[in-house]
Amino acid sequence: MRARKTSFEHRLKEFRQQSYWPGKVKSLEAALRFVNQRGFVFFWPIQGCELPSLWVAAAGWREVPSNHDDPGHITWGWKDRMLGQRKWYYAKVLRKKGTMISLEAAPFFYRLSENYGSPEEDYLTQYQEGRLSPEAKAIYETLLSEGPLYTQELRRRAKLSDKLYRFAKGLDELQADFKVLPAAVVEAGRWNYAYVYDLTHRHFPQLAEKAKIVDDLEARRKILDFYFRSVGAATPQEIHRLFGWERTDLEEALEQPIAQGSLLRTAEKLIVRQLG
Repeated sequence: MRARKTSFEHRLKEFRQQSYWPGKVKSLEAALRFVNQRGFVFFWPIQGCELPSLWVAAAGWREVPSNHDDPGHITWGWKDRMLGQRKWYYAKVLRKKGTMISLEAAPFFYRLSENYGSPEEDYLTQYQEGRLSPEAKAIYETLLSEGPLYTQELRRRAKLSDKLYRFAKGLDELQADFKVLPAAVVEAGRWNYAYVYDLTHRHFPQLAEKAKIVDDLEARRKILDFYFRSVGAATPQEIHRLFGWERTDLEEALEQPIAQGSLLRTAEKLIVRQLG
């Protein structure tokens, strides 16, 4: 039994060596190919969440250093250059951490968000039902009425200048629900570096229409297909931790790939067929 487990762990490591592209991405063009092939990746590795990251793809299997001169931090420049280019979707999405999502995969995530085709009304329903914080509401309404704004100006106009933590939490909340995203970088603020934020439906006006093509179940299946082609194996708990789906929704989405044999279920994990 121990030898079998060791053999599986070796195969899984080799699988991820291929899908995570460690140290292979050397240009912005290669970074875009990487994101498009994987469907969605973290910007930096996130502890406790198994998923490819742009950092590992560029810098290899090592921690992100605090030294800003590290060659691996070229990824930061790539991220900033892509803002506003509409070649991938970038925001704090999964686990409210920086996430690159391919334009192919983005509609599936958007489908599962609380955006139902009426940007001027959907957020109010969430707020009235207690599913949107007052800070997130203030930020959203400010962007809705005044257009794109850089961080410090957005905080001021939303009347949250003295609530830095709550402003940041509200901004993360909106990004995770595909309502707001960074659309550019400008020289502003204390460090001469600030994001310009815009509303998702304004920056990607076609996203809502594309999301209507699939239902929630199919959207989860598509996301899981990308996910398992990247990680190879995962427990239901790991999937829940990353996506936050209800157990019943996850089980329903897993039924088809398990029945078709593309995923195998063991006592502990779900694994792709080639690792079984």
